[in-house]
Amino acid sequence: MEYPKEVRTYCPFCKKYTVHKVKIATRGSRDRTLAKGNRKHERKLKGYGGKRRGKKTPRKQAKPQKVILICSNCKKKHEKIVGSRTKKKIELVAKS
Repeated sequence: MEYPKEVRTYCPFCKKYTVHKVKIATRGSRDRTLAKGNRKHERKLKGYGGKRRGKKTPRKQAKPQKVILICSNCKKKHEKIVGSRTKKKIELVAKS
């Protein structure tokens, strides 16, 4: 799915329509392996007996594509979900 690099949209901080730069939102970090709950779960899985704990969750087929909009006036950021659930990843394209 193609999305322009610059969009004119509403800024909730300026309270008017301005030009925004677009960035693709990514998940910043992974789960902490040394968190107490994770350590406890690993201990329960240790040894013989195979997998005895924790359910396997079904994988979602599509995710909402999230975009970060940066206002050109106030430089503040806000998020926007493009469409609802879509299988296609967002690709930024220069407006021609």
